[in-house]
Amino acid sequence: MATEGGGKEMNEIKTQFTTREGVYKVLTHSEYSRPNRVPFNSQGSNPVKVSFVNVNDQSGNGDRICFNVGRELYFYIYKGVRKAADLSKPIDKRIYKGTQPTCHDFNHLTATAESVSLLVGFSAGQVQLIDPVKKETSKLFNEERLIDKSRVTCVKWVPGSESLFLVSHSSGNMYLYNVEHSCGTTAPHYQPLKQGDNYMVHTCKSKSTRNPLLKWTVGEGALNEFTFSPDGKYLACVSQDGFLRVFNFDSVELHGTMKSYFGGLLCVCWSPDGKYIVTGGEDDLVTVWSFVDCRVIARGHGHKSWVSVVAFDPYTTSVEETDPMEFSGSDEDFQDQIHFGRDRANSTQSRLSKRNSTDSRPVSVTYRFGSVGQDTQLCLWDLTEDILFPHQPLSRARTHTNVMNATSPPAGSVGTSTGSNGNSSITTPSNSLPPPLPRSNSLPHSAVTNVNNKSSIMDGAIASGVSKFATLSLHDRKERHHEKDHKRNHSMGHISSKSSDKLNLVTKTKIDSAKTLGTALCPRMDDVPLLEPLICKKIAHERLTVLIFLEDCIVTACQEGFICTWARPGKVVSLSDLPFPLPSGTGRR
Repeated sequence: MATEGGGKEMNEIKTQFTTREGVYKVLTHSEYSRPNRVPFNSQGSNPVKVSFVNVNDQSGNGDRICFNVGRELYFYIYKGVRKAADLSKPIDKRIYKGTQPTCHDFNHLTATAESVSLLVGFSAGQVQLIDPVKKETSKLFNEERLIDKSRVTCVKWVPGSESLFLVSHSSGNMYLYNVEHSCGTTAPHYQPLKQGDNYMVHTCKSKSTRNPLLKWTVGEGALNEFTFSPDGKYLACVSQDGFLRVFNFDSVELHGTMKSYFGGLLCVCWSPDGKYIVTGGEDDLVTVWSFVDCRVIARGHGHKSWVSVVAFDPYTTSVEETDPMEFSGSDEDFQDQIHFGRDRANSTQSRLSKRNSTDSRPVSVTYRFGSVGQDTQLCLWDLTEDILFPHQPLSRARTHTNVMNATSPPAGSVGTSTGSNGNSSITTPSNSLPPPLPRSNSLPHSAVTNVNNKSSIMDGAIASGVSKFATLSLHDRKERHHEKDHKRNHSMGHISSKSSDKLNLVTKTKIDSAKTLGTALCPRMDDVPLLEPLICKKIAHERLTVLIFLEDCIVTACQEGFICTWARPGKVVSLSDLPFPLPSGTGRR
């Protein structure tokens, strides 16, 4: 990793950084915050979060941004790199009393220019459904805090559903809701549905269907974040006990587990093809875990404090059929040879399908992901083929990759895994990259299509007391899966011997956190490759809480309440193109 200069330079806020594809620049005129732009006194407040949605506005400016700062919630038109932010005209603004927003998520299936469905979780445990376009409040869930009294840590719509959503709390519990049902006037009673190692799932015992439909108790301590796989079939959760747990959401079966080096895990994300999961947390590390092999394949060290957000960048996934170019020449020269956006992502999907072809030229893929932390630093990382497949022969040019040298980015790229157990019947997410993702911090919504019968199937099965959760399968949704894939998706209960031996270590043995170091759950530091970031830059005065990769920019946010837009190479808009003069005091740097 390239080190900074003296102490003064170490404390300098960076406004641009250079990677192999060119220069990223922060656009001070595209900074979103409270209208007065006064830094927020963040002591004792919940993290600033950002959500995006596209309402398919015919004007071509359909992006909307929602963010919370303290007790306030804002909803703006997001103009990104195109035009300056006009903070004087929020579409909706809300100030809450007695509680604070902690997280939020848009339903992309139902979003239109006239109406959007936004879920908002709160520090006192409630969840609100609002429409910031109509400026309406539709419903309030857990209003009397009879279901859970602890802080909401994460809320997301179930992929492919217009009515189901999942909510996690700092109590370690997670609940499945249906927006069409009430929560009842008394505390819910539960009956066991399924139990595994360090997790239990209950259904709500009631004469009539009510919320919550399901209650998950996962691990020990707070459940800090969860996220659905790109195909919507799997659920990855990270907890304060330091464990990553990956479930088959349909059958409520534990697929695999990983333990942090020490401390709690705070954040988690899936690779765009669903083959890898990256976590970050209180060990100051990012950890790369293979979904197929259920094992840690690399750790990354670059942060000096807790890692608060990890996210993959689907727009810089690199696919090469020939040997990669050497990194030479100016930023502009190199930038001309690198392609971003939808053309890149669409060609990636077709090229990945050639990887298994016997007559195609060698294909390599590099996964790019980023992380931000409480040390106010942004790190970018590349997962290259020599890390993912250390025993696979590389082409001549790729053998020179040095993962420990961040000053000259790796020349190598990464291939997608076909799995170590050729005869395993564990269903894995799609082998190819999906189309470009929507502007959202909730990736899976783009991978599934609409459905009308999902909630009725779920409710009917629960109401009739059916114990096999597979009956509630998410595969009843109208997804883009072939019949062969559909059949394989029900094989979790009949795992072949090679993979079941690996899985049984997790599901049948009581996990002792003090004895995991040095095991497959938590390899020692010298047992797995150690990555160093391509770049590691201080970009804020306060701890960073948001990292979202969009097609033409990267969005970050800090606890001061400033949401910054970093233009990708070649996407910078000249100030002369702005529709109105910048207000005095614009830009903090």
